[in-house]
Amino acid sequence: MKQFKRLVFPGRFQPPHLGHISAIKYALELADELIVIIGSAQDSFSLKNPLTAGERLQLLRTVLAHELGDDYCKRVSIIPVTDIEMNKVWVQYLRMLLGEFDGVVSGNPLVLQLFRDAGLAAVEQPMFNRSECSGTRIRELILQGSSTWASCVPPYLLPELERLNFVGRLRSLASEG
Repeated sequence: MKQFKRLVFPGRFQPPHLGHISAIKYALELADELIVIIGSAQDSFSLKNPLTAGERLQLLRTVLAHELGDDYCKRVSIIPVTDIEMNKVWVQYLRMLLGEFDGVVSGNPLVLQLFRDAGLAAVEQPMFNRSECSGTRIRELILQGSSTWASCVPPYLLPELERLNFVGRLRSLASEG
């Protein structure tokens, strides 16, 4: 029996990477059901959020199918959520959008605190090579011209990112800056 019925895992997934995959697998060890929240769904084509919510949704579906098999949808939902920029009511906002859940799995101290303050479980995920495999670091490496970022993304996702022109888009956004 799992410890929780339903947990949420928020992220921006810019792009999805091995740290996200590790956290999702960890969360599924704890819960019967996981809601993966695509945060900042309203933002795209910016340096911080180069991919659209729809692109991130497709990339996450690819990841989940590869990592969990096609029946992942029995246990995992992926929901894009726009930012409200009001931390104090964010958890209640999520409840309104998603229904009831037991808590969160996150590596973000603010997110963990907001869930604790709301009286919900706040499970800190084990971090996977955080210094190299974070979305921010991946985007920095790309802009520095390094190809080492690709080691933080599952190999089957690289053709999808190439199809979306992720690297070119990011470099173009940086040159417009």
